[in-house]
Amino acid sequence: MEKLSGVISANIVDLEARRVMFGEIHWQEGVITRVAPKGDEAPGLPYLIPGFVDAHVHIESAMLTPAEFGRMALRHGTLGAVSDPHEIANVLGMEGVEFMLRDAARSTFPIVFGAPSCVPATPFETAGAVFGLVEIERLLAKPRIGYLSEVMNFPDVLARDQGVMARIAAALGRGMPVDGHAPGLRGAEARRYAEAGITTDHECFTLEEARDKIDAGMHILIREGSAARNFDVLHSLISEHPGKVMFCSDDKHPDDLLLGHMDRLAARAVALGHDPFDVLRCACLNPVRHYSIPLGLLRQGDSMDALLVQDLRGFRPLRAWLRGLPVMEAGEPLLSHRRVEALNRFHALPLEIRDLRVKAAVGRLRVIEALDGELITPESWVEPKIEAGFLAPDPERDLLQLCVLNRYQPAPPAHAFIRGFGLKRGALASSVAHDSHNLVAVGADHASMVAAINGVIAAQGGIAVADGSQIELLPLPVAGLMSDREGPWVADRYAQLDRGAKALGSGLRAPFMTLSFMALLVIPELKLSDMGLFDGRSFSFTSLQA
Repeated sequence: MEKLSGVISANIVDLEARRVMFGEIHWQEGVITRVAPKGDEAPGLPYLIPGFVDAHVHIESAMLTPAEFGRMALRHGTLGAVSDPHEIANVLGMEGVEFMLRDAARSTFPIVFGAPSCVPATPFETAGAVFGLVEIERLLAKPRIGYLSEVMNFPDVLARDQGVMARIAAALGRGMPVDGHAPGLRGAEARRYAEAGITTDHECFTLEEARDKIDAGMHILIREGSAARNFDVLHSLISEHPGKVMFCSDDKHPDDLLLGHMDRLAARAVALGHDPFDVLRCACLNPVRHYSIPLGLLRQGDSMDALLVQDLRGFRPLRAWLRGLPVMEAGEPLLSHRRVEALNRFHALPLEIRDLRVKAAVGRLRVIEALDGELITPESWVEPKIEAGFLAPDPERDLLQLCVLNRYQPAPPAHAFIRGFGLKRGALASSVAHDSHNLVAVGADHASMVAAINGVIAAQGGIAVADGSQIELLPLPVAGLMSDREGPWVADRYAQLDRGAKALGSGLRAPFMTLSFMALLVIPELKLSDMGLFDGRSFSFTSLQA
């Protein structure tokens, strides 16, 4: 497409001056040439605002390629995103990140990518790649890379580990921001973490923690994703510290993305009494400035990037422009879908029921507690169910078996037991398992677990629901993380599987999203990697029974 010229009359929102005026914006070849005031705000007419920005998202979690994610986000007035590609980096290394950059370049939707700082996230799991300082410096030199992605190994940051500090220094030396990931850090530890040069955190789950980090100089990203939801706890920060807050989804599954994005957070914030100017500062202005996103802010000389909404309460998107081009009309994207060539790495071998049997020992069972809407997983202790000398799932007590299987090379699965999923029968399996993306499965019986796991293996990646030998599957041929299909189709298929999981008894709002985080070792307390049960408090492996 060629850049267009045009003019629009609307209520124009000036976020810097905190005012609304009725007027015209003129643009030529994609650049605003004139902002012409015509009078005071005209009630009842639409409002022109800078576009919404998702300030931290792993696009792969939407199971869509970057260009297709942009098409879906445009429906809701999101005109840009800040994305950490460490999901695909853990699977395919540099090849995976370069795929994301190429695919994003095919779209006018601007995405600022980060250089993944933790590939793998820990040495206690098997990943498909390892990024050292050389790889990170190579990425930081690429045009579409604008920051160092979330530094998850916060114990090494606090200890000033030489390797971690060199990665941070590589970004700071280029004038790039460094993203954080430090759940639970408060007080002196939060200050020490920030003093390392880390400027954001999206993992706060209490208001006190967020305030400590703001006091330490950090920006807080209020996260509302498909599994982790912190908006209700943290939204008061919007009025307390509007210059220090942004909105993000972190991980958003396709059915949720079809329904809404940052526009819904903005509407909720205004409904709770927050000033629309503060809300839009968090949703639009702060991320553009912090990450140097190439998006205009409705000023003369800016790129013509704008969103027309019905009002400043519900923010219903009417039209949108990027670089002067119309890209959305009445909630429908005007950009076309493009198929991609799948690339992947998947070498797991099919399992048999005997592979899921775990010999019982003397003592109680150490159990992972999955919490709806949270990534933290407390530890609990229960009496095990034992059948013929083996530990067994006990769905009557919501005690299910969890396993993680190495996808990069043939290996036996690692096992744990978990509560919170609520399955009465059947099993779920997924090749989306943060951050190394080995195959993760949870089930009420071994036959269903084997069916779900082997279905994903046969597809070389995907998510599956099994009830005995009956299986439903969404294939994810791009790195075992993303579909090559259009967003609405992926959303519909995912929603079918989500309903299938709930029909088996799960009461979780997003069972597959929750499952995908059960191998994320950097979130305490208990998680499971392909190498074994892991305690995120001591950062070491631990026993299944004691």
